Amino acid sequence: MRKPDPAGGRPGDATAGERVRFDKWLWAARFCKTRTLAAQAIDTGQARLNGDRVKAAHVVRAGDTVSVRKQGLVWSVAVIAVAERRGSAEVAAALYRELPESAAARSEEALRRRAAAAVETRFAGRPTKRQRRKLEDFLNEA
Repeated sequence: MRKPDPAGGRPGDATAGERVRFDKWLWAARFCKTRTLAAQAIDTGQARLNGDRVKAAHVVRAGDTVSVRKQGLVWSVAVIAVAERRGSAEVAAALYRELPESAAARSEEALRRRAAAAVETRFAGRPTKRQRRKLEDFLNEA
């Protein structure tokens, strides 16, 4: 029989400093601006832990895989570290490592979107006073 962990958890569990709530981790890793938005992303299935839909209070540990869908793009990341507090962008980037296939898929999607935007005709906006006068002259010729 195993002895209980001195930190008060079950045997084999990580210590309290090595695990954190899923919504807090998403917020600390700067995937969401607020914990409320992080909890909403989790509830709607836009953020998943190890491929499963979980609750916002689910524990995230180093070694877990998180997938976050945001604005049509999907980030698949491996959790390297956990943090209770939100820090700078450099600190947040140190909490995870993006999987290579995720980075490739995101860059491919960005290229596809740029190509689609280049082909799409763009409305130039309202005509200038000079353009409007030329159009009126043209239409009044007949």
